[in-house]
Amino acid sequence: MSKTNPGNFFEDFAIGQVLRHATPRTVTEGDRALYGAVYPTRFAVPSSAAFAASVGLSPAPVEDLIAFHIAFGKTVPDISLNAIANLGYAECRFHQPVVPGDTISTQSEVIGLKQNSNGKSGVVYVRSTATNQRDEVVLDWARWVMVHKRDQDAPAPETVVPDLADAVAADDLLIPAGLDFTSYDDVAAGEPHRFADYEVGEKIDHVDGVTITDPEHMLATRLWQNTAKVHFNTEARPDGTRLVYGGHVISLARALSFNGLANAQLIAAINAGAHTAPALAGDTVYAWSEVLDKAETSAPGVGALRLRLVATKGRDESMTLRGDDGKYAAGVLLDLDYWALVPR
Repeated sequence: MSKTNPGNFFEDFAIGQVLRHATPRTVTEGDRALYGAVYPTRFAVPSSAAFAASVGLSPAPVEDLIAFHIAFGKTVPDISLNAIANLGYAECRFHQPVVPGDTISTQSEVIGLKQNSNGKSGVVYVRSTATNQRDEVVLDWARWVMVHKRDQDAPAPETVVPDLADAVAADDLLIPAGLDFTSYDDVAAGEPHRFADYEVGEKIDHVDGVTITDPEHMLATRLWQNTAKVHFNTEARPDGTRLVYGGHVISLARALSFNGLANAQLIAAINAGAHTAPALAGDTVYAWSEVLDKAETSAPGVGALRLRLVATKGRDESMTLRGDDGKYAAGVLLDLDYWALVPR
């Protein structure tokens, strides 16, 4: 009997199957430092303990996406070790900030299956939940991933495609306990633009770009304990290239969005996300955003912006998402729809 884990293939999944993922991971100040070394992030809340305390968050939380990456990485050995590509996200809610010392554990339930017409692979839909050491939910989300079949002759399962919401409703956003932006320091945050300064339909070119290198994205993959072969093993793909982890592109784009959205301090939810094209080492990533919606919250001085964050290979000053044919424009790498908490 083999003692090694070959990962699950498409035919190994079943509707309702629950997978408890191995090796809980404790978040440390080292994660904060490494995140800042890998991504050009400057948001004030995770950067400054004093700023975080001034808005009611003490101890200072780490970047929201650190929790996402860690929780996501836990799922890879069971869900996407044999993936062809991660296809999308939906219904992701950040329940509470994560602080150094928190230990994150994750489990997933299979909620959908659909074999591809070529019979060689299929799409697996899962809902994953991350909890801390007190069994409190930190975040939960749905995602779907294309996975190889081990045996092409294995019968196709009954197709089940889950009905996922287009967006998390503003009323369902979870505001961190104690968050209060009434004494918000614009100068320390780096930008004067607040909730009222943004209009639905407005587009923001974040201007700056970052070139991806192999060492950097492979460091990120290891940091998040993401063991998907396509990210670090040149023998995993016929052309010998390593695909950049999609979450790496999300964090790059989020960091770049600081220029124009510096006051979008906390991610409250990810409504939907699509990795529309692969990213490779050598690509230079730029980003732009579109304001999709606005909502007030019950927290003092806190508003919510629903934003579309688009990452592109090369800068697109026209900020074009789709062509006349309805397909994503050339160069678009990421289309991410999320809610961010901002000062009113």
